[in-house]
Amino acid sequence: MNKIFTKGRVALLMIVVLLVIDQVIKIAVKTHMYWHQSENAIGWLYEKLGIEATPPTWFYIFFTENSGMAFGMEIFDKLFLTLFRIVAVSVIGWFLYRIVKLNMKTGFIVCMSMILAGALGNIVDSVFYGVLFDESTHSQVATFLPEGGGYAPWFYGKVVDMF
Repeated sequence: MNKIFTKGRVALLMIVVLLVIDQVIKIAVKTHMYWHQSENAIGWLYEKLGIEATPPTWFYIFFTENSGMAFGMEIFDKLFLTLFRIVAVSVIGWFLYRIVKLNMKTGFIVCMSMILAGALGNIVDSVFYGVLFDESTHSQVATFLPEGGGYAPWFYGKVVDMF
């Protein structure tokens, strides 16, 4: 790689770009879809662009929120889980730093960057979303910065799963 695109810069760029895409999609879905609603993402895009063709049926976005760990398991307190995520991201970040310094293969660095970006996105969800949004239900989409405050205090938000 040349001096402009070092492995460290590629990793950082990958993390920032994926984190921005992740949050833009999550906020758009959270403020435009009901809880457990499913939409054909390409069909929606065709509709917005005025394309009159049958969209493929393999790309759907399904909106669900996860109040616990994987598959919604709630083994530990929500605060403990959020703090654990922060520690885990710190360890993954340190590991990524080390593999960049050890000049490991770019593909491995990119993969670890993607894992770190996803984990950071989950931390953003659990730390901020409870304060910034109200509850998503089957009949109401969430609103950003509701008058009465969010659905949960800091560090107790639900992880938005859809991307």
